[in-house]
Amino acid sequence: MQVAARRRPFPAAAPGSPQPAGPLYPGRHGAVKNEDTFKTSPFHFDLWFYFTLQNWVLDFGRPIAMIILPLEWFPLNKPSAGDYFHMAYNVITPFLLLKLIERSPKTLPRSMVYVSIIMFVMGASIHLVGDSVNHRLIFSGYQHHLSVRENPIIKNLKPETLIDSFELLYYYDEYLGHSMWYIPFFLILFIYFTGCFTPVAEESRMPVPALLLMGPSSLYYWYLVTEGQIFILYIFTFFAMMALVMHQKRKGLVLDSNGLFLFYSFIVTLVLIAVWVVWLWNDKILRKKYPGVIYIPEPWAFYTLHMNNLHAAKESL
Repeated sequence: MQVAARRRPFPAAAPGSPQPAGPLYPGRHGAVKNEDTFKTSPFHFDLWFYFTLQNWVLDFGRPIAMIILPLEWFPLNKPSAGDYFHMAYNVITPFLLLKLIERSPKTLPRSMVYVSIIMFVMGASIHLVGDSVNHRLIFSGYQHHLSVRENPIIKNLKPETLIDSFELLYYYDEYLGHSMWYIPFFLILFIYFTGCFTPVAEESRMPVPALLLMGPSSLYYWYLVTEGQIFILYIFTFFAMMALVMHQKRKGLVLDSNGLFLFYSFIVTLVLIAVWVVWLWNDKILRKKYPGVIYIPEPWAFYTLHMNNLHAAKESL
């Protein structure tokens, strides 16, 4: 006959010693939640520097590299230098975003982060194909400041159903690709931002490296918002950040150095967008392409309308 094993009671704590808290040793006020503990997170200069550098080189620099490098090196029926830049961007950026999430002092929803990363890669890959063809059309006379059907090289296509195909390509590039790319991107930044709060007021200041990176970072976000035509997404993200800051302030929490860097970068971006819109406010041609209440021209549309014509005039002299 088996004798039931007797459970040994946990040893009692010594008199006067603090009683450990946890599921086995419940404290006087219960287990301590992760949300109630705060850790100091230093400024991630390495990640923000790599993030800003690869954004400028691999995203902003890809169409420039395609235009500058000789066409003989990258024929029109082969991937261009900008396409290889885009491929590298699609691999490096998700990795940096994951490393940024890992360094958050707060435990963040992993499932949402992983799903966002997957959608980000899918959207950026869709954009890679559409953007590659659209930028290649520049060499054939395509003008980005005009709609697809208004472009001279598209009007003469036969049969006319080919125009529908180019509009579908434009939809994948400018709408579906951008949505699946930028919505997860800003969502991940906001998720990270939710963990950038501390009760220590001395930690709420930016070091000198953060101030140096804020300019290039803000300028890139300006390019991202204007070229991607995602002002609504950007402004809603910014408003959500402001609401979170005010909500946490009532609890006595302030932004740490990483949160301040991200928040101030968004503020400077908003100023740059306002200056950009005021500068091109009376441009009748761009007004025609970007009708409606929200008027934010794309930098590449401005280039093909003004700068490209200026270069052509100089070459004819």
